[in-house]
Amino acid sequence: MSMEMTAWNALYNERHAEQDQRPFTRATLRRIGTFARPYRRGLGLFLVLSVVGGTLAVATPLLAGRVIDTITSGGSAGTLTTLALLIAGIALAEAGLVLLARRLSAVIGEGLILDLRRAVYDHVQRMPVAFFTRTRTGALVSRLNNDVIGAQRAFSDTLSGVLGNFVMLLLALIAMVALSWQITLLALVLLPVFVLPARRIGARLAQLSREAANHNAVMTTQMTERFSAPGATLVKLYGHPEEESAEFAERARRVRDIGVRTAMLQMYFVTALTLVSALALALVYGLGGWFALGGSLETGSVVALAMLLTRLYAPLTALAGARVEVMTALVSFQRVFEVLDLKPLVAESKDAREAPDGPLSLAFDAVDFGYPSADKVSLASLEEVATLDGRGGEQVLHGIDFRAEPGQLIALVGSSGAGKSTIAQLAPRLYDPDRGAIRLGGADVRELTARSLRETIGLVTQDGHLFHDTIRANLMLPRPDATAEEVSDALRRARLTELVDSLPDGLDTVVGERGYRLSGGERQRLTIARLLLARPRVVILDEATAHLDATSEAAVQEALTEALRGRTSLVIAHRLSTVRAADQILVLEAGRIIERGTHEQLLAESGRYGELYRTQFADPGRTDGEPDSHGAAGTGGPGQAAAPVGATPRAA
Repeated sequence: MSMEMTAWNALYNERHAEQDQRPFTRATLRRIGTFARPYRRGLGLFLVLSVVGGTLAVATPLLAGRVIDTITSGGSAGTLTTLALLIAGIALAEAGLVLLARRLSAVIGEGLILDLRRAVYDHVQRMPVAFFTRTRTGALVSRLNNDVIGAQRAFSDTLSGVLGNFVMLLLALIAMVALSWQITLLALVLLPVFVLPARRIGARLAQLSREAANHNAVMTTQMTERFSAPGATLVKLYGHPEEESAEFAERARRVRDIGVRTAMLQMYFVTALTLVSALALALVYGLGGWFALGGSLETGSVVALAMLLTRLYAPLTALAGARVEVMTALVSFQRVFEVLDLKPLVAESKDAREAPDGPLSLAFDAVDFGYPSADKVSLASLEEVATLDGRGGEQVLHGIDFRAEPGQLIALVGSSGAGKSTIAQLAPRLYDPDRGAIRLGGADVRELTARSLRETIGLVTQDGHLFHDTIRANLMLPRPDATAEEVSDALRRARLTELVDSLPDGLDTVVGERGYRLSGGERQRLTIARLLLARPRVVILDEATAHLDATSEAAVQEALTEALRGRTSLVIAHRLSTVRAADQILVLEAGRIIERGTHEQLLAESGRYGELYRTQFADPGRTDGEPDSHGAAGTGGPGQAAAPVGATPRAA
């Protein structure tokens, strides 16, 4: 390693010395050992290669010194040839060791990245929905990328570097002391000139890096929010593009200025240390030459000492920064373990069984529920806040008790925030109740496998999500093995065949981020087509037609009627005219069922349902089947039914 490269490494280590270095425990080290155990043989060979490589690195300068001594003393050509062959052999051996070590490093490092990423990804997949509603996606993705790679470096770089540098340093010191303890002492005296400036300038560079990172983070957030379809629309409608452009440009200019200052500070440092190393080399040659002229030192030893100088400074500066590298790697491991230590609130039982066969009932048995507080489902670092929000845990459902028999349709109505969507999320076990039970065909959903629940219960929300993928991929998500005929039938029943046929790429058309290349009605009909293809035995509609225009809704209502036929259905409705055919209507307020019955029964009672109904159809000149503008929007006055998805009447 050249002196200039040594200077760069010293600067890099000190620059990163002020990273978060939280304390770690033996338990952390044991968990690291668990991930490293499958690679123990490779790690052992990797360390042996590092030791051998460090030994060979010291052998070359000594052989070079022997060559000089042989020449100056008039030695034989055979001796020179032998020494040259040895040097060549060592060079070949070092090249082979480098390649083999790199191969091992890649296998171990990439294997560890795979194991850590799979562990984090699989664990995150099991987290409750509350985790995703609180966590910033970018912070979570960073754990899967930056922190996993940082942890991997502990095995592929840091571990071998520490051992290899220690061996090289020890052997170089022994060789230099054996050749000349005076020159060795001089080399060690000059070492602080290498290390101390690195600490001071490294701290300054770390400060500049943090400042640049803050500006970049703000610019990234601004771009992420403004460059999405809804963000761009909001800016065009209400924003101030000129002011935002000026703010962005100002931050970009600050990053530019910091970049210039950082580059020059780095170059000043490296140039100065390279100059110091050159002066140190000159002193070695000068003092060594003086000793050689005096006859107390061989000429070849002077050359060997000069070459060994780099073998001394490089590992010394690297080991000086080893603490930083080790702590950085440990911090990365801890940040990964933080995510793995979050216990999923919804976990599959070890003896979980499949859902019962045939038509299924859906029952809520005295269910109480409160959304979990932040400390149970999230991390401050994932929310990018100093402390977690202490609120949460308040009960939002109180003693919810009802039963939908196989093939029945149950409708939920009530004011916004009454708990209707919460009930819809509890049924497919997106959350678990605090008390009581939710039963599917008489079996507690907590006793069923997650896969059977996914295959049994279909949920359509008012903002059905689509991935940035093709129509085909989004449609076949629940059933990747669906046939072309089944896909075509689902599109036909969702009234999407004409749309798909009109697209240049048909089913292979990419819908864009969150499906924004489709209209709101088209997106919702595609989610309904996905439900039709999944063919669940229990269907939950949470305002499934809220985003459809009158024409699209009429078409989709027909498809939903067919989809609900013969299936147990739970429908949240914002248009009371759509729930009159329900077998039972549940009226919710403040997380409690305050009324239940058929449409006629509830109207006859003149209670809360009657009040909601009269509010929607207050105009005496309008028929019952014709909702007013408030009813259609689901945002009417105080008596308006909540914002659930438009329910679909069950087929006669």
